Amino acid sequence: MRYSILDLAPVREGGTITESFRNSLDLARHAEQWGYTRFWLAEHHNMAGIASAATSILISHVAAGTTTIRVGSGGIMLPNHAPLVIAEQFGTLETLYPGRIDLGIGRAPGGDGYVARALRRTLRQTGDDLPDLLEELLAYMAPPVAGQHVTAVPGAGLNVPVWLLGSSTFSAQLAAKKGLPFGFASHFAPEMLFEAIRLYREQFQPSASLARPYVLAGVPMIAANTDAEAERLSTSPKQRFLRLIRGEPIYTVPPVDSMDGLWNAAERDVVEGKLAVAIVGGPATVEAKVRRFLAATEADELMFTTDAYRHEDRLRSLEIAAEVMRRAGAFRPSPQVRGPALL
Repeated sequence: MRYSILDLAPVREGGTITESFRNSLDLARHAEQWGYTRFWLAEHHNMAGIASAATSILISHVAAGTTTIRVGSGGIMLPNHAPLVIAEQFGTLETLYPGRIDLGIGRAPGGDGYVARALRRTLRQTGDDLPDLLEELLAYMAPPVAGQHVTAVPGAGLNVPVWLLGSSTFSAQLAAKKGLPFGFASHFAPEMLFEAIRLYREQFQPSASLARPYVLAGVPMIAANTDAEAERLSTSPKQRFLRLIRGEPIYTVPPVDSMDGLWNAAERDVVEGKLAVAIVGGPATVEAKVRRFLAATEADELMFTTDAYRHEDRLRSLEIAAEVMRRAGAFRPSPQVRGPALL
Protein backbone atom coordinates (compact mmCIF):
# COMPACT_ATOMS: atom_id res chain seq x y z
CA MET A 1 0.00 0.00 0.00
CA ARG A 2 1.59 3.24 -1.13
CA TYR A 3 1.42 6.31 1.08
CA SER A 4 2.72 9.81 0.43
CA ILE A 5 2.82 13.40 1.72
CA LEU A 6 1.47 16.68 0.36
CA ASP A 7 3.31 19.71 1.72
CA LEU A 8 2.41 23.38 1.29
CA ALA A 9 5.54 24.71 3.01
CA PRO A 10 3.29 25.98 5.82
CA VAL A 11 4.43 28.96 7.85
CA ARG A 12 3.51 28.95 11.51
CA GLU A 13 2.34 32.00 13.38
CA GLY A 14 5.45 33.64 14.75
CA GLY A 15 7.67 31.62 12.41
CA THR A 16 9.51 32.43 9.20
CA ILE A 17 9.54 31.20 5.61
CA THR A 18 13.17 30.14 6.09
CA GLU A 19 12.02 27.91 8.94
CA SER A 20 9.22 26.56 6.75
CA PHE A 21 11.63 25.51 4.00
CA ARG A 22 13.94 23.90 6.55
CA ASN A 23 11.03 21.98 8.06
CA SER A 24 9.80 20.78 4.66
CA LEU A 25 13.19 19.28 3.87
CA ASP A 26 13.47 17.72 7.31
CA LEU A 27 10.00 16.20 6.92
CA ALA A 28 10.92 14.78 3.51
CA ARG A 29 14.06 13.19 4.95
CA HIS A 30 12.04 11.53 7.70
CA ALA A 31 9.39 10.47 5.20
CA GLU A 32 12.07 8.75 3.13
CA GLN A 33 13.13 6.73 6.18
CA TRP A 34 9.51 5.86 7.02
CA GLY A 35 8.73 4.39 3.59
CA TYR A 36 6.69 7.18 2.03
CA THR A 37 6.51 6.90 -1.76
CA ARG A 38 6.44 10.57 -2.76
CA PHE A 39 6.64 14.07 -1.34
CA TRP A 40 4.65 16.64 -3.30
CA LEU A 41 4.50 20.42 -3.05
CA ALA A 42 1.55 22.51 -4.23
CA GLU A 43 1.46 25.80 -6.13
CA HIS A 44 -0.26 28.58 -4.18
CA HIS A 45 0.06 32.33 -4.54
CA ASN A 46 -0.62 35.43 -2.46
CA MET A 47 -1.41 33.37 0.66
CA ALA A 48 0.28 34.52 3.84
CA GLY A 49 1.02 31.24 5.62
CA ILE A 50 1.81 29.12 2.53
CA ALA A 51 5.29 29.44 1.02
CA SER A 52 5.19 26.98 -1.91
CA ALA A 53 4.61 29.54 -4.70
CA ALA A 54 7.87 28.78 -6.56
CA THR A 55 6.98 25.10 -6.64
CA SER A 56 9.64 23.84 -9.06
CA ILE A 57 12.41 25.48 -7.04
CA LEU A 58 11.17 23.90 -3.81
CA ILE A 59 10.95 20.51 -5.53
CA SER A 60 14.62 20.84 -6.40
CA HIS A 61 15.45 21.90 -2.83
CA VAL A 62 13.77 18.79 -1.42
CA ALA A 63 15.08 16.41 -4.08
CA ALA A 64 18.64 17.66 -3.54
CA GLY A 65 18.38 16.93 0.17
CA THR A 66 16.94 13.40 -0.19
CA THR A 67 18.04 10.32 -2.10
CA THR A 68 15.19 7.93 -2.93
CA ILE A 69 11.76 9.43 -2.28
CA ARG A 70 9.89 10.71 -5.34
CA VAL A 71 9.40 14.49 -5.32
CA GLY A 72 6.89 16.40 -7.38
CA SER A 73 4.02 18.82 -7.71
CA GLY A 74 0.62 18.40 -6.23
CA GLY A 75 0.21 20.38 -8.35
CA ILE A 76 1.38 22.83 -10.90
CA MET A 77 -1.61 24.94 -11.99
CA LEU A 78 -1.09 24.60 -15.74
CA PRO A 79 -3.33 27.50 -16.91
CA ASN A 80 -0.94 29.83 -15.04
CA HIS A 81 1.99 28.82 -17.26
CA ALA A 82 3.12 28.25 -20.81
CA PRO A 83 3.24 24.45 -21.23
CA LEU A 84 6.72 24.70 -22.78
CA VAL A 85 8.08 26.33 -19.62
CA ILE A 86 6.68 23.54 -17.43
CA ALA A 87 8.07 20.88 -19.77
CA GLU A 88 11.49 22.52 -19.55
CA GLN A 89 11.34 22.93 -15.76
CA PHE A 90 10.36 19.33 -15.12
CA GLY A 91 12.74 18.10 -17.79
CA THR A 92 15.46 19.91 -15.88
CA LEU A 93 14.32 18.39 -12.59
CA GLU A 94 14.21 14.90 -14.10
CA THR A 95 17.70 15.38 -15.51
CA LEU A 96 19.04 16.50 -12.13
CA TYR A 97 17.18 13.79 -10.14
CA PRO A 98 16.52 10.95 -12.61
CA GLY A 99 13.64 8.60 -11.87
CA ARG A 100 12.40 10.65 -8.91
CA ILE A 101 10.23 13.45 -10.34
CA ASP A 102 6.42 13.59 -10.67
CA LEU A 103 4.41 16.27 -12.48
CA GLY A 104 0.94 16.69 -11.02
CA ILE A 105 -1.27 19.12 -12.97
CA GLY A 106 -4.26 21.15 -11.79
CA ARG A 107 -6.39 23.87 -13.37
CA ALA A 108 -7.19 26.32 -10.55
CA PRO A 109 -5.13 29.53 -10.24
CA GLY A 110 -3.86 28.64 -6.78
CA GLY A 111 -5.27 31.90 -5.45
CA ASP A 112 -8.05 34.42 -6.00
CA GLY A 113 -9.09 36.47 -9.04
CA TYR A 114 -6.33 39.00 -8.45
CA VAL A 115 -3.81 36.17 -8.57
CA ALA A 116 -5.33 34.82 -11.76
CA ARG A 117 -5.05 38.23 -13.42
CA ALA A 118 -1.46 38.73 -12.23
CA LEU A 119 -0.36 35.30 -13.48
CA ARG A 120 -2.48 34.82 -16.57
CA ARG A 121 -2.70 38.52 -17.56
CA THR A 122 -6.37 38.04 -18.42
CA LEU A 123 -9.47 36.62 -16.75
CA ARG A 124 -10.62 35.00 -19.98
CA GLN A 125 -8.67 31.91 -19.00
CA THR A 126 -10.91 30.01 -16.61
CA GLY A 127 -9.18 26.64 -16.61
CA ASP A 128 -11.60 25.19 -19.14
CA ASP A 129 -8.73 25.22 -21.65
CA LEU A 130 -6.86 22.65 -19.55
CA PRO A 131 -7.39 19.83 -22.13
CA ASP A 132 -5.64 21.87 -24.84
CA LEU A 133 -2.85 22.95 -22.50
CA LEU A 134 -2.37 19.37 -21.33
CA GLU A 135 -2.19 18.11 -24.92
CA GLU A 136 0.48 20.71 -25.68
CA LEU A 137 2.45 19.81 -22.55
CA LEU A 138 2.36 16.08 -23.30
CA ALA A 139 3.56 16.76 -26.83
CA TYR A 140 6.56 18.71 -25.53
CA MET A 141 7.41 15.91 -23.09
CA ALA A 142 7.12 13.13 -25.69
CA PRO A 143 10.01 12.17 -27.99
CA PRO A 144 10.34 14.82 -30.74
CA VAL A 145 8.89 14.01 -34.16
CA ALA A 146 9.93 15.03 -37.65
CA GLY A 147 8.90 18.56 -38.50
CA GLN A 148 8.42 19.63 -34.86
CA HIS A 149 9.48 23.28 -34.62
CA VAL A 150 9.61 23.65 -30.82
CA THR A 151 11.25 21.09 -28.53
CA ALA A 152 11.60 21.11 -24.75
CA VAL A 153 15.33 20.94 -24.02
CA PRO A 154 15.57 19.29 -21.56
CA GLY A 155 12.19 17.59 -21.27
CA ALA A 156 11.43 15.82 -24.52
CA GLY A 157 11.40 12.05 -24.19
CA LEU A 158 12.28 11.90 -20.49
CA ASN A 159 9.04 10.14 -19.47
CA VAL A 160 8.28 12.26 -16.42
CA PRO A 161 5.04 10.77 -15.02
CA VAL A 162 2.16 13.21 -15.49
CA TRP A 163 -0.82 13.13 -13.11
CA LEU A 164 -4.11 14.99 -13.27
CA LEU A 165 -5.36 16.42 -10.00
CA GLY A 166 -8.75 17.86 -9.16
CA SER A 167 -11.63 18.37 -6.77
CA SER A 168 -14.46 17.75 -9.25
CA THR A 169 -15.35 15.41 -12.08
CA PHE A 170 -13.71 17.60 -14.76
CA SER A 171 -10.14 16.39 -14.22
CA ALA A 172 -11.35 12.89 -13.35
CA GLN A 173 -12.90 12.49 -16.80
CA LEU A 174 -9.94 14.10 -18.55
CA ALA A 175 -7.51 11.80 -16.70
CA ALA A 176 -9.62 8.80 -17.74
CA LYS A 177 -9.66 9.91 -21.38
CA LYS A 178 -5.88 10.41 -21.47
CA GLY A 179 -5.07 7.25 -19.48
CA LEU A 180 -3.30 9.18 -16.70
CA PRO A 181 -3.20 8.59 -12.95
CA PHE A 182 -5.69 10.73 -11.03
CA GLY A 183 -5.36 12.43 -7.67
CA PHE A 184 -8.47 13.74 -5.90
CA ALA A 185 -8.19 16.70 -3.51
CA SER A 186 -10.34 15.20 -0.78
CA HIS A 187 -8.02 16.76 1.79
CA PHE A 188 -9.89 20.07 1.34
CA ALA A 189 -12.83 19.37 -1.03
CA PRO A 190 -14.26 15.92 -0.32
CA GLU A 191 -17.78 16.58 -1.61
CA MET A 192 -17.37 14.88 -5.02
CA LEU A 193 -14.80 12.26 -4.02
CA PHE A 194 -16.85 9.16 -4.76
CA GLU A 195 -18.48 10.50 -7.93
CA ALA A 196 -15.12 11.56 -9.37
CA ILE A 197 -13.51 8.20 -8.59
CA ARG A 198 -16.48 6.34 -10.10
CA LEU A 199 -16.37 8.31 -13.35
CA TYR A 200 -12.60 8.00 -13.61
CA ARG A 201 -12.69 4.23 -13.24
CA GLU A 202 -15.69 3.75 -15.54
CA GLN A 203 -14.28 5.92 -18.33
CA PHE A 204 -10.59 4.99 -18.05
CA GLN A 205 -8.83 4.25 -21.33
CA PRO A 206 -5.49 2.40 -21.04
CA SER A 207 -2.49 4.33 -22.35
CA ALA A 208 1.20 3.79 -22.98
CA SER A 209 1.90 4.97 -19.45
CA LEU A 210 -0.87 3.29 -17.45
CA ALA A 211 -2.65 -0.03 -17.95
CA ARG A 212 -5.38 0.42 -15.34
CA PRO A 213 -6.93 3.24 -13.32
CA TYR A 214 -4.78 4.56 -10.50
CA VAL A 215 -6.43 6.65 -7.78
CA LEU A 216 -4.59 8.77 -5.24
CA ALA A 217 -6.72 10.39 -2.52
CA GLY A 218 -5.71 13.31 -0.33
CA VAL A 219 -6.40 12.84 3.37
CA PRO A 220 -5.99 15.35 6.23
CA MET A 221 -4.13 13.52 8.99
CA ILE A 222 -3.55 14.38 12.63
CA ALA A 223 -2.20 11.42 14.61
CA ALA A 224 -0.77 11.46 18.11
CA ASN A 225 -0.09 9.05 20.95
CA THR A 226 -3.68 9.38 22.24
CA ASP A 227 -7.05 10.31 20.78
CA ALA A 228 -7.33 13.28 23.14
CA GLU A 229 -3.96 14.68 22.11
CA ALA A 230 -4.78 14.28 18.43
CA GLU A 231 -8.15 16.00 18.84
CA ARG A 232 -6.45 18.96 20.49
CA LEU A 233 -3.79 19.18 17.76
CA SER A 234 -6.55 19.07 15.13
CA THR A 235 -7.76 22.50 16.26
CA SER A 236 -4.80 24.01 14.38
CA PRO A 237 -6.02 22.98 10.89
CA LYS A 238 -9.58 23.84 11.94
CA GLN A 239 -8.48 27.37 12.83
CA ARG A 240 -6.57 27.59 9.56
CA PHE A 241 -9.64 26.70 7.50
CA LEU A 242 -11.67 29.14 9.59
CA ARG A 243 -9.23 31.91 8.72
CA LEU A 244 -9.34 30.87 5.06
CA ILE A 245 -13.12 31.21 4.78
CA ARG A 246 -12.91 34.55 6.59
CA GLY A 247 -10.27 35.82 4.15
CA GLU A 248 -7.63 36.14 6.86
CA PRO A 249 -3.94 35.13 6.75
CA ILE A 250 -3.67 31.37 7.15
CA TYR A 251 -0.58 30.96 9.26
CA THR A 252 -0.58 27.71 11.22
CA VAL A 253 -1.64 28.64 14.73
CA PRO A 254 -1.21 26.89 18.10
CA PRO A 255 -3.88 24.35 19.10
CA VAL A 256 -6.57 25.24 21.62
CA ASP A 257 -8.51 23.19 24.13
CA SER A 258 -11.83 23.93 22.40
CA MET A 259 -13.11 25.64 19.26
CA ASP A 260 -16.13 26.90 21.20
CA GLY A 261 -16.35 30.67 20.91
CA LEU A 262 -13.94 30.79 17.95
CA TRP A 263 -16.53 30.05 15.27
CA ASN A 264 -20.25 30.32 14.76
CA ALA A 265 -22.48 27.43 13.72
CA ALA A 266 -22.34 28.23 10.01
CA GLU A 267 -18.55 28.51 10.05
CA ARG A 268 -18.27 25.25 11.96
CA ASP A 269 -20.36 23.47 9.35
CA VAL A 270 -18.18 24.77 6.51
CA VAL A 271 -14.91 23.85 8.23
CA GLU A 272 -16.11 20.41 9.24
CA GLY A 273 -17.36 19.86 5.69
CA LYS A 274 -13.92 20.71 4.31
CA LEU A 275 -12.39 18.23 6.75
CA ALA A 276 -15.05 15.54 6.33
CA VAL A 277 -12.54 12.78 5.53
CA ALA A 278 -9.94 13.90 8.08
CA ILE A 279 -8.33 11.08 10.05
CA VAL A 280 -7.67 12.17 13.63
CA GLY A 281 -6.73 10.02 16.60
CA GLY A 282 -4.27 7.80 18.35
CA PRO A 283 -2.66 4.84 16.54
CA ALA A 284 -5.57 2.41 16.95
CA THR A 285 -8.18 4.99 15.96
CA VAL A 286 -6.15 6.09 12.96
CA GLU A 287 -5.75 2.52 11.77
CA ALA A 288 -9.48 1.86 12.00
CA LYS A 289 -10.29 5.05 10.09
CA VAL A 290 -7.68 4.34 7.41
CA ARG A 291 -9.11 0.88 6.85
CA ARG A 292 -12.62 2.30 6.52
CA PHE A 293 -11.46 4.96 4.07
CA LEU A 294 -9.61 2.40 1.94
CA ALA A 295 -12.59 0.07 1.96
CA ALA A 296 -14.90 2.90 0.84
CA THR A 297 -12.67 4.36 -1.88
CA GLU A 298 -10.46 1.43 -2.92
CA ALA A 299 -7.77 4.07 -3.45
CA ASP A 300 -4.41 2.83 -4.70
CA GLU A 301 -2.51 5.42 -2.68
CA LEU A 302 -3.19 7.86 0.15
CA MET A 303 -1.51 11.25 0.33
CA PHE A 304 -1.53 12.77 3.79
CA THR A 305 -1.40 16.44 4.63
CA THR A 306 -0.76 17.41 8.23
CA ASP A 307 -1.08 20.90 9.68
CA ALA A 308 0.40 20.88 13.15
CA TYR A 309 1.80 23.98 14.82
CA ARG A 310 4.93 22.31 16.20
CA HIS A 311 7.22 20.57 13.73
CA GLU A 312 7.77 17.69 16.13
CA ASP A 313 4.01 17.07 16.30
CA ARG A 314 3.86 16.99 12.51
CA LEU A 315 6.70 14.49 12.41
CA ARG A 316 5.07 12.26 15.01
CA SER A 317 1.74 12.38 13.20
CA LEU A 318 3.25 11.21 9.92
CA GLU A 319 5.41 8.61 11.66
CA ILE A 320 2.26 7.05 13.12
CA ALA A 321 0.57 7.25 9.71
CA ALA A 322 3.49 5.37 8.17
CA GLU A 323 3.28 2.64 10.81
CA VAL A 324 -0.44 2.27 10.13
CA MET A 325 0.04 2.18 6.35
CA ARG A 326 2.70 -0.52 6.56
CA ARG A 327 0.16 -2.70 8.35
CA ALA A 328 -2.59 -1.70 5.91
CA GLY A 329 -0.44 -2.93 3.04
CA ALA A 330 -1.02 -6.49 4.17
CA PHE A 331 -4.58 -6.46 2.82
CA ARG A 332 -4.13 -4.35 -0.35
CA PRO A 333 -2.73 -5.75 -3.64
CA SER A 334 -0.16 -3.73 -5.58
CA PRO A 335 -1.50 -2.19 -8.83
CA GLN A 336 0.05 -3.16 -12.13
CA VAL A 337 1.69 -0.26 -13.96
CA ARG A 338 3.17 -0.32 -17.43
CA GLY A 339 5.28 2.15 -19.34
CA PRO A 340 7.09 4.96 -17.48
CA ALA A 341 7.35 3.85 -13.86
CA LEU A 342 5.22 5.71 -11.36
CA LEU A 343 7.47 4.63 -8.51
